Amino acid sequence: MIYNWLKNSLSSFFSNQCLLCLTPTQNMHLLCPGCEKDLPKNDCHCIICSVPFVSSHNQQDVLICGKCQKSPPHYTTSIIPHIYSSPLKQLITQLKFHHNLSYAPVLAHSFIESVKERKNILPECIIPVPLHSERLRERGFNQALELARIISKQLKIPLDYSLSQRNKATPFQSGLSAKQRKQNLKNAFSIKKSKTYKHVAIFDDVVTTGTTVNELAKQLKQNGVEIIEVWAIARTENKV
Repeated sequence: MIYNWLKNSLSSFFSNQCLLCLTPTQNMHLLCPGCEKDLPKNDCHCIICSVPFVSSHNQQDVLICGKCQKSPPHYTTSIIPHIYSSPLKQLITQLKFHHNLSYAPVLAHSFIESVKERKNILPECIIPVPLHSERLRERGFNQALELARIISKQLKIPLDYSLSQRNKATPFQSGLSAKQRKQNLKNAFSIKKSKTYKHVAIFDDVVTTGTTVNELAKQLKQNGVEIIEVWAIARTENKV
């Protein structure tokens, strides 16, 4: 298994072919300009949870979705530059479910581009959403952590992957209702009090309903963190 992963990773790295269309590219992130441009942008969205708005909204407006107005999350804001659809979905699937870590740099790069203008107001640290040890053994790695490593290095923000831990091996969230997701993740996280931060970013690969990141944000807030951002590569298209 390790040999196959290494062979595929090295092959992708040295071929200088676009990961999506396989045309030759000089882009160090292995995505040609055309495919990079085709990544679905989350341009019009809620300024808190980043859920996409329908195109009829004026994206220049400052908008907060109804859910965030009715029940504000425990985090302050979010940065999620893409919508979870093709062709970005294929890149994340290759990383997450096919153990192809060579896809991590291009996904991390797509996120880094979205925060370049915020260098003066970046958080003190990045906290990747933790996996339970049982799920970590099954998958072999935490995709949120692997992506956060690259982003941390490029943005020069400390990465703290030991501050939070997952207390229980929760069932997969896909297919569950919002109510079931909330119950599924109740008391799923705990925070170690060895360090005190005022401004942090929670990082995950994909945000669906936001239940996971909100539960982790709740625990961070209860432990004294004042400003909590949610960072992710993509948001699902449960548009409002």
